[in-house]
Amino acid sequence: MIADSLTRCERHYHGHPRFAAAFQFLRELPPNPPDGRHEIDGERVFALVQSYATAPASERKLEHHRKHLDIQFLMAGEELIEHAPLEGLAVEKPYDEDKDYGLVKDPEARSSLVLRPGQFGIFFPEDAHKPGCTSGRASNVRKVVVKVRL
Repeated sequence: MIADSLTRCERHYHGHPRFAAAFQFLRELPPNPPDGRHEIDGERVFALVQSYATAPASERKLEHHRKHLDIQFLMAGEELIEHAPLEGLAVEKPYDEDKDYGLVKDPEARSSLVLRPGQFGIFFPEDAHKPGCTSGRASNVRKVVVKVRL
């Protein structure tokens, strides 16, 4: 897992050959893009713009992906994302290859990241992550999740 600000995204370009396209999309994003899927580089890189209210972490689930990594970028609001190493976690919902999505049970020990506007977190396949959690109080967020194919 990596956390940083979009103003320093260039330092992460070496992390994957498609990061430059992903971060260029985020830098050129208009102030109020419509929710939904936005094409960047076909199935290799695409973005999901989302608007929702955060909820207590107890109401969210730890998810993981195998085919894509997530760059979760916050445009507005405040969001807490819990995360833990995927290895050894008990399965809650088996991985669905077509949806590139599985759920695992919360471990006793996990970490958290608070995102504020202009910040992002990168979650790799080995990072189980639980987005959409409140950080103190509920917040309406605008977020972009860029999916980068591995």
